[in-house]
Amino acid sequence: MDKFGMHNQTEQLYARHIGTGNADTTKHQWLTNQHRDTLAYYVADDSLATFISIVEGSSVVRTKFNMLQRMRQPCGPPPAQMTEE
Repeated sequence: MDKFGMHNQTEQLYARHIGTGNADTTKHQWLTNQHRDTLAYYVADDSLATFISIVEGSSVVRTKFNMLQRMRQPCGPPPAQMTEE
């Protein structure tokens, strides 16, 4: 396979799966995607959400609500963009 064919395949992968990122994805964007995917999995899996709620000592609904709230900015606010002069 030539390098142009490989480049085409990776571009198709990036277009199909948003969380994979691309060459312009920053570290903060990538980490935010990873954290959101993890939190979404915890919310969707009832047995895992139950386990986490027992560990935290709160109800399952409250635990899921807190996780959904954390999905807004799971890694904090984005860093300020540095401009090149």
